[in-house]
Amino acid sequence: MPSATKPQIWFLTGSQHLYGPEALAQVAEQSRQVHQALSAVSGIEVEIVWKPVLTEATAIRTTMLDANATAACAGVIAWMHTFSPAKMWIGGLDALRKPLLHLHTQHNAALPWASIDMDFMNLNQAAHGDREFGYIQTRLGVARKTVAGHVSDPTVVARIDSWIRAALGRDRLDALRVARFGDNMRNVAVTEGDKVEAELRFGISVNTYSINDLVAVVDQIADSAIDALAAEYAEAYRLAPELAAGQERHESLRYAARVELGLRRFLADGGFGAFTTNFEDLGGLRQLPGIAVQRLMADGFGFGAEGDWKTAAMLAAMKAMGNGTGRGTSFMEDYTYHFAPGEPKILGAHMLEVCPSIAEAQPSCEIHPLGIGGREDPVRLVFDAAPGPAVVLGVLDLGDRFRLVANEIEVVGLDEPLPKLPVARAVWKPAPSLSTSAECWLMAGGPHHTVLTQAFGSETLRDFATMLRTELLVIDQHTTPVTFSDHLRWNEAYYRLA
Repeated sequence: MPSATKPQIWFLTGSQHLYGPEALAQVAEQSRQVHQALSAVSGIEVEIVWKPVLTEATAIRTTMLDANATAACAGVIAWMHTFSPAKMWIGGLDALRKPLLHLHTQHNAALPWASIDMDFMNLNQAAHGDREFGYIQTRLGVARKTVAGHVSDPTVVARIDSWIRAALGRDRLDALRVARFGDNMRNVAVTEGDKVEAELRFGISVNTYSINDLVAVVDQIADSAIDALAAEYAEAYRLAPELAAGQERHESLRYAARVELGLRRFLADGGFGAFTTNFEDLGGLRQLPGIAVQRLMADGFGFGAEGDWKTAAMLAAMKAMGNGTGRGTSFMEDYTYHFAPGEPKILGAHMLEVCPSIAEAQPSCEIHPLGIGGREDPVRLVFDAAPGPAVVLGVLDLGDRFRLVANEIEVVGLDEPLPKLPVARAVWKPAPSLSTSAECWLMAGGPHHTVLTQAFGSETLRDFATMLRTELLVIDQHTTPVTFSDHLRWNEAYYRLA
C-alpha cells in the first residue's frame, strides 16, 4: 500500500488489448521492473507508486481523476510500453491537473539481436507507442517534460529527479496559505501583485493580518517555554556573551525566543506555510523578528521581507524542492557590488532574514542595533554562506502575467573579513559576468528580493515553470544582452498570444 506520509509520483503504463492477455501480462511484469528500477535509483524522498497497465479510455480517465483527487499525488509519469492508440488518452490527459512527465524508455537496454522475432517486436515497441502519445500531448497542448533513455542511465534518472523536485515544489504551492503581517513597504512597486491571479495561477491564498494579532499570541507564551528555547539557542549557536543567562542582554534573547514561539503558534493555528513582515509596521513588537524568521525558514517556511508575499511563496516551494539534498535555500537580496580589484561579485544579505540552511559553519547568535524600524536591538544569526554552485530566482507581476527570472551563480568565500557587518551574508559571482547578469536582470524587470538555493539547478526551475505555465528567463554562461533582449521581445509576443 502507498505510504500516507511520503509524497507520491504515480507510474502509469499504456498498452492495448490487441496483443492478447499473455502479452499484457508481460507488459505488466516489465512495467513493474522498470518501476522498481526507477524507485531504487531515485535520490528523492518520494514514493513512486505503480498503477495497473492502462488499456482503454475509461480506465485512463478514471486514473487521471484519481490522481487529481489524491492529495499525496504530486505528479504522474507515463510510459507507453507498446502501441497505445492515443485517442484513448484524450479524456484522461484533458482531465489531468497534476504535473506530467512523459518517460520514453523500454524494458531492455540492449537489443537481443540473435533472438529478435515478431513477438519481441510486437511487445517491445515503445518507440512506436510513445510517438503516438507524444503527438496527442502536443495536439492537446499538454504541459509536460519529456525524458528519453533507459532508466539504468544516471543522466536519465537525474533528469527525472529534477522533474520530481519541481513537482514537489508545485505541490507545495497548491493551497499554500501566506500570512502577511501588515502591508508591503510603502511606495515599493515590485513587491505589489495581483493576489487573485496568484491564486488562480499558483494556488496560493494571500491574506493580511494585523501585526497586533501576532502580538496577542506572542504575549501569551509561557515563561517556561521561553526559557527552554533560549537554552536551545545557547546550545545550537555560538552565543554572544552578553546574551547568556544572567548577562545584561539576556532578556533580549528571551524576547526573541518569545517572538519565535508566538510566530510558530500563529502559523500552525492558521495552517500557514509562508509569511511576511514589514519593518514599517511592527505594532506592539519590541524587536523586528530576526532569529525567529531565520529559524522558521530553516524549518521549511516561506518568507518575504517588507510584505513580499510572492517571494515568500516561491521560497516555500523551493524549500520543498530541495528537501533531502543537505544543501540550503534562503530568502536573499542583492545588496551591493564589488567591481574591483579582482573578479567582480555581489554581496547579498538582508537586514536580518537570511536562512541558516546556507551557512558554511555554525552561526553565531548576536545582538546589534538595526538603525531601521524604531524598535529595540534585534537578535539575529550571523554567518557566511557556504561556497558552491547555486541559483537565485526572482518573481514579478507584469500586469498581464507573472514572470520568473533566474541567474546561475557561484557562491564564493569573502575576499576579506566583515567584522562590522553583523548580518548573515553570501558573496557570489553571477554567470556569465556581473555586468551581463545585472543588465539582463534589469531588462527583465527582476526584483531585488530573491530566493537563493544551492539544493538544485536551473533545470528544476525550468520544469517548475512549465508546470506553472509561467514565463521563466534564465541568465547563464551562454547569455548575452543582445540574445536576452531578443528573448524578451519574443516572449512578449508569445505570452500575449498564448
